[in-house]
Amino acid sequence: MVIEEKKARILIVDDEKMNLKVLADLLKNEHSVILARSGAQALKHAFGENPPDLILLDVMMPDMGGYEVIKCLKDNDRTNAIPVIFVTALNSMEDEEHGLKLGAMDYITKPFSPPIVEMRVRNHLRIVHQYRLLDQLAYLDGLTEIPNRRRFEEVFKNECLRAIRNRSPLSIGMADVDFFKQYNDHYGHAMGDRTLQAIARVLHNSVKRPADLVARYGGEEFVMIFPDTDRDSANLVADRIRLSIEELNISHQYSGIADHITISIGLATARLTNEFRPESILEKADINLYTAKQSGRNMVVSSLVSP
Repeated sequence: MVIEEKKARILIVDDEKMNLKVLADLLKNEHSVILARSGAQALKHAFGENPPDLILLDVMMPDMGGYEVIKCLKDNDRTNAIPVIFVTALNSMEDEEHGLKLGAMDYITKPFSPPIVEMRVRNHLRIVHQYRLLDQLAYLDGLTEIPNRRRFEEVFKNECLRAIRNRSPLSIGMADVDFFKQYNDHYGHAMGDRTLQAIARVLHNSVKRPADLVARYGGEEFVMIFPDTDRDSANLVADRIRLSIEELNISHQYSGIADHITISIGLATARLTNEFRPESILEKADINLYTAKQSGRNMVVSSLVSP
């Protein structure tokens, strides 16, 4: 997975217009700069849909100072990881210690040196970038390079909450490669790995909407999340995926149903409520997958789940 190169978003917070202008002029060529003249404005930007990657925060401001702002940021799960650099005229060791204890990553004292500001901003943004790379790798399956089970479980939890909130349908699919043990036994595990990679590419490319997710669940099993998707629509997508796997035409002379690789899919669709146990939709998809296997394989079996 490749992280797109784009300008980092830097939120500059200072009640002095001149300080904002100087810092903005210094950073705007390489970064996307957002300006705030109060603590309240800063929090509005930070809690918005597109939060900043880094915050330069003045300590001394009327109404809501920098210390109060950083406390609010660190107390919120959405913003507590955003690095904050205090830019302030307070330069005593006690002031710096207090700010660092509150969660600031660094201090820049006024009057500041432009090269020092640029260097510290660049260094902290590099750390942010590296953390994001590590975070993305933690959610990828090492073999297939699609999302892994850990990522699925996180997205599944969030989509269940969203489905309850919006009263919208949620569909879950479980897919399993037919007779894969026989494939590995006769063609070797190296060929088995390449086949799983090819299947994962098809699955990943078959979901078109940003909210849809395909992940490797374990072994030769994959899982799919289709938010805002009713049973009929999920069936159409699942059957298209099943046919796309057949069209790979990967030879499997030891399959019990075809001379090529096939998959079976179990689907479950539900309209979740607060009384609904989210795991039940996943369990039903797994039961339907088992039914597909017992009924001849290379098919989609789906059902609605009642609370």
